[in-house]
Amino acid sequence: MSAVVQAFAADQLGAARLAATLGLELKIVQLHVFPDREVLPTVAPFVGTVIAYCPLNQPNAKLVSLMLACDAWRRAGATRLVLVAPYMCYLRQDTLFAPGQALSRDVIGRLLGERFDRIVTVEPHLHRTSDLGAVFAPAQVTALSAAGPLAGAIGADPTPVVIGPDGESEPWARAIGEALGAPHMTLQKTRQGDHRVHLALDGGRDLKGRRAVIIDDICSSGGTLEAATALVLAQGAEQVEIAVVHALFDWATARRLAEAGASRVISTDTCPHPSNAVAMAPILAAALTQEMST
Repeated sequence: MSAVVQAFAADQLGAARLAATLGLELKIVQLHVFPDREVLPTVAPFVGTVIAYCPLNQPNAKLVSLMLACDAWRRAGATRLVLVAPYMCYLRQDTLFAPGQALSRDVIGRLLGERFDRIVTVEPHLHRTSDLGAVFAPAQVTALSAAGPLAGAIGADPTPVVIGPDGESEPWARAIGEALGAPHMTLQKTRQGDHRVHLALDGGRDLKGRRAVIIDDICSSGGTLEAATALVLAQGAEQVEIAVVHALFDWATARRLAEAGASRVISTDTCPHPSNAVAMAPILAAALTQEMST
């Protein structure tokens, strides 16, 4: 076995959980910031596999530090670089929605794919891309599902109705519903801007007196989940909870969700957040077991 987990200090907590689960040592990358905000990472020399743990929320500064660290790891003896990015950035723009826009999926895919041998992520925010391998080539890519762990945190007592906020969430709502032995449904969504959406019930499921759990892969502005909470309560649900994979929202959004009637908001720890209720280290470690013997 010749592997080590390395991470920046800001990601130390999640990296420590992963290293402990894998039974590996954790080394922190030192990051010097110059007065003009340029950065200089210094890594721990290691000959073998470096597992770099770096959730790519708030990505703009992280990406430069990570790219420089890749060069440092290779120069310091790493023979294999594995990126564990529980949240992968810049994937929402996976097609050109209007003339003049950038296709950020392909830009970030090339940037990371050319520097890492393998990339492990969780529930990538891609709705129009079926082949992640092509996006991150030549790196090997593993995309993990958070449905099982999140279903465990939701709990099946009392049996909820699992609700996806739009048609794109149907496969995920179905997976969580099946894990809980619960029915699922989706809403019809029309986006009217970054913070405004119109939602309608898709189908005739009776919500009166039911416990409803609204699920989504990402919460950022919270507009969709706020509108969904209000709609579901208006349809007679007795209790509304929200479960998301990637928590990218701030305290003001959390307050709006509570004011809309959400009794609980939980998330996985792919992005550090007060709502984190599900540790992803076990499934990340399971996906990385092959690295332990290479």
